[in-house]
Amino acid sequence: MTRKLFVALTCALAAACSTSAPPEQAKPATAGIKIAMIAKSSTNPVFLSARTGAEAAARELTKQHNVPIEIAWLTPPTEDGQVQAQRIAQAVNEGANAILISCSDAGKVTGAIDDAVARGVQVMTFDSDAPASKRFAFYGVDDVKTGEAVLEELAKQMGDAGSIAILAGNQNAPNLRKRVDGVKQAAARHPKMKIVDTFYHIETPQDAAAEVVRVQNAYPQIQGWAMIGGWPLFTPTLLTDLDPKKVKIVAVDALPAELAYVDKGLAPVLLAQPTYLWGHESVSRIFDKVHLKKEVPAIIPMELVRVSKENLGAWARQLKDWGFTDVPDDYLKRP
Repeated sequence: MTRKLFVALTCALAAACSTSAPPEQAKPATAGIKIAMIAKSSTNPVFLSARTGAEAAARELTKQHNVPIEIAWLTPPTEDGQVQAQRIAQAVNEGANAILISCSDAGKVTGAIDDAVARGVQVMTFDSDAPASKRFAFYGVDDVKTGEAVLEELAKQMGDAGSIAILAGNQNAPNLRKRVDGVKQAAARHPKMKIVDTFYHIETPQDAAAEVVRVQNAYPQIQGWAMIGGWPLFTPTLLTDLDPKKVKIVAVDALPAELAYVDKGLAPVLLAQPTYLWGHESVSRIFDKVHLKKEVPAIIPMELVRVSKENLGAWARQLKDWGFTDVPDDYLKRP
């Protein structure tokens, strides 16, 4: 074969190939998103429900947008702001695209949040904010108004008079300090409501319940508890240790384990944070920010849900719909 003939055949083959349909090629894989979730404590049921919501949102968004979303649970076993700061750095080093955090101590995590943002990792807070940090958004209730609502509900249950105690959890948590302020501000509008003191404790059901029993024994005149978190209601201890005819509780949060306190009348009103939405809504907002490049409001308000015997059944069914498997069947059947 001469060189001219070889060149001619080569050109002819190339032309033939260019006119045929190109072979089907696989679409390039869409880069995934890794969200590190750092709640206050992995032993607190409210944060486990937030994790459930985050993982559900990740599955839904993955299916809808064909973008793999991973939730990396980096929550410490107990509350520790310094450990949270370390987990933020860990998340950055392990390639997280975003961090979702409820701050145990804003002062201890603000620097770590700012470092993460400087390295290109978006940070969003929920439940407990670090407002001086470079986080792009916060999702949660207005804590001062939440504290005020707890006191107002308690005043109704007690006939607007009597001695009360405030159960306040971690003294370093900025959201809880604001709730305590809210309780005290509202109490100032009710001169016959007397605050004995504010009591802090480790945020586990057992420690919280033990603190309530200790204080009640030390101050038997206490007729009401303003609980800015529902920690002791995750154990049945107080159902037997307190008399609902003598003591009333109003608390924040209303997960399945707490509903018996409403049913028995010891906590006639619970002010529920839809804690499942802490995870679900926040992951959706992070996806908007990181993947869709949308503007996200700096403050995203969460509204409380008043739970009493009147809507116990409806609230129980809502918890069931959110994936909670420990909702008592009896409550699910109620109107």
